[in-house]
Amino acid sequence: MSSIPAPPVPTTHPVSASPSVVPPRHHPSHVSPPPPVPGNTFPITTSSALPPPPPPHPSLSTPPRSSWIESLRSQARSNLFRDAVSTYADMMALAGIPPDQFAFPAILKVATGLRDLNLGRQIHAHAVKLGYEQSSVTVANTLLTMYDKCGDIGNVFKLFDRIPERDQVSWNSMLAALCRDEEWVLALDCFRSMVAENLEPSSFTLVSLALACSNLPRGDDGLKLGKQVHAYSLRKGDRKTFTNNSLMAMYSKLGRAGDSRALFESLEDRDLISWNTIISSFTQNECFLEALMLLVRMVHDGISPDGVTIASVLPTCAQLKMLNAGREIHAYALRNEALIGNSFVGSALVDMYCNCGRIESGRRVFDSLSDRQIGLWNAMIAGYAQNEQDHEALSLFLEMEAIWGLSSNATTIASILPACARCEAFSVKESIHGHVIKKGLQSDMYVQNALMDMYARMGKIGISRIIFDSMEVRDLVSWNTMITASVISECHESALALLMEMQSRGKDARKEEDMYNDKKVHFWKPNSVTLMTVLPSCASLAAILKGKEIHGYAIRNSLALDVAVGSALVDMYAKCGCLYLSRRMFDQMPVRNIITWNVIIMAHGMHGKGKEALQLFNNMVEDGANGEGVMPNEVTFIAIFAACSHSGMVEEGMQLFYSMKNEYGVEPLPDHYACVVDLLGRAGQVARSLSVD
Repeated sequence: MSSIPAPPVPTTHPVSASPSVVPPRHHPSHVSPPPPVPGNTFPITTSSALPPPPPPHPSLSTPPRSSWIESLRSQARSNLFRDAVSTYADMMALAGIPPDQFAFPAILKVATGLRDLNLGRQIHAHAVKLGYEQSSVTVANTLLTMYDKCGDIGNVFKLFDRIPERDQVSWNSMLAALCRDEEWVLALDCFRSMVAENLEPSSFTLVSLALACSNLPRGDDGLKLGKQVHAYSLRKGDRKTFTNNSLMAMYSKLGRAGDSRALFESLEDRDLISWNTIISSFTQNECFLEALMLLVRMVHDGISPDGVTIASVLPTCAQLKMLNAGREIHAYALRNEALIGNSFVGSALVDMYCNCGRIESGRRVFDSLSDRQIGLWNAMIAGYAQNEQDHEALSLFLEMEAIWGLSSNATTIASILPACARCEAFSVKESIHGHVIKKGLQSDMYVQNALMDMYARMGKIGISRIIFDSMEVRDLVSWNTMITASVISECHESALALLMEMQSRGKDARKEEDMYNDKKVHFWKPNSVTLMTVLPSCASLAAILKGKEIHGYAIRNSLALDVAVGSALVDMYAKCGCLYLSRRMFDQMPVRNIITWNVIIMAHGMHGKGKEALQLFNNMVEDGANGEGVMPNEVTFIAIFAACSHSGMVEEGMQLFYSMKNEYGVEPLPDHYACVVDLLGRAGQVARSLSVD
């Protein structure tokens, strides 16, 4: 296309731009806005070539301006973006009609819908030439939205600062851009500047503020500010459903599922998004049964679940191991074609079946879907890896990349790395690390966590520590992974040192935040996984005082009654020689699993308390028979045989051995025969051990 002479830029009096009110920041994407076209030609780009705006002298033989503008706006509203671009170009090139304050918002919406930044920049140049960037706040606001959604946040900042008279929409567009760029603190600063200019927030303002509050790095401040946003909406009488939906999502992300539920119950007009938000809220906060009950209530109220509903509620079935409920939801999806073809629903179904141990069903869902997005592949690969079907996980990973040509992302790598570590057939395990580097994912925190775990399983704790030390950002999983790596490598002193470092860095970070108000501060507070991981190190080192410190921390943070932490404490006290503390901890536990019982039986056996161990075994069997507890497994019998062996209780041990299969359904394994031989050998009955069958 040849260049068309550009019109002279209209002569206008200079307008002084308002000073910048958004706090400055350094951003890699800061670039200058489109400069005026040099000379009398407009450069043609390979993306969307547009002629320059013509002089305002339309031909008499062409349709009037209003017809062109209305046609352009109609096509933009109907999402006929390519047709709209052609209309815009023809309007200028053929009809000689320049765009105006009505045409620019329409064509800018088209550029936004196409995510075509080059097209948007050319239109911006037209607006600058014709003076609409400064004279029409509507055009300027639409330009803000275009640059924001096309990912050019730098020009959003520059353009916003040049708007002479900003209105409410200008500020809302700026707030939305900052939230989309995850500049949460800057978004709140921008809101304060908006209030300083005596502009009243709208519902759209509150939606952006709620999103910013829910993502603040300091949870307490986020909740405090979020409640202020909620209070403001109540004072202003804002009862709009979409505002309340955003507030529900905010409370959910801040861990306040109860507040989210209270707000939901207060709503008079609930839409589908309201139901999806509250169900997702309960799922994210691990209130799985409540999420399922809300789904039932939603259906009874006549609201039809959509793909978001199904994808939100299926993880609850997986967590509760409610396979039948998951199948019912699957059947509902099969009856609705729009749902069964949804990639998110398919991924959630695969994940649900795999977490319930039904890998074959998950694979059938996977194979039935023609539109296999990366999320679906990730769900199936993760399902194989979680169920330790490592060969299948690796085969599917290779098929995804080599045959289907899909590029793995951080989630794919984090899922496949455990399979690489365990699979003996995959001998060159370090090669996956090279693949990670080639993909440019070596700095992703989740990938780094998985790499640390892989090298620890390979016995290369040094490489795990190098990766850990090189991490710019760590989360709680990073610390737990490194502590676990130290424990399984029997570097118990290092495990305890890491725990102390983790806590001290959290305290230092808190002081740093108080001093500098730094938004990039991270707190690492040991959780139940941390404690159950590090307590075996206390047991191995007989560090009873450190174990008691951890016990005190668990009590103060309501973690002592966690079944995994409680079992680890029972084991730690027993191995440190404090059987009475071990038994007291056991008696205080409201919930006991098979591991808890095995640990306490083993503890009494180690201390020569064979009769007490046998009594505990009988108590366990009695509770299990009444449906109030668990039944013994293979490890239980190893523990009770060892207890009988150390206490010389030969006949009791042999009686249990001969009854373990018929009465308890446990098939004797080589380890059980070894325990029986030890039991008889210690009693001087070696000859009898030869006849055991």
